[in-house]
Amino acid sequence: MKRTRRSLVLTDEAARHPFRASIPPHVLGEDPPVRLRSKFMPGKDDIRGFVSAYFASLVAALVFIA
Repeated sequence: MKRTRRSLVLTDEAARHPFRASIPPHVLGEDPPVRLRSKFMPGKDDIRGFVSAYFASLVAALVFIA
């Protein structure tokens, strides 16, 4: 009697790549979309970091000159 080797994971025909088709559906579960902050709008922490770095470098330059 010939034994056939059966895959432990059923393939997903909607996946176009063979590796992706072999991954179980619960692993590829879709997460809810995450609302990302716009790349062009700086946040409060970004502005605070820029201002503190600016003044720190300004103080360092003034100490170096004086």
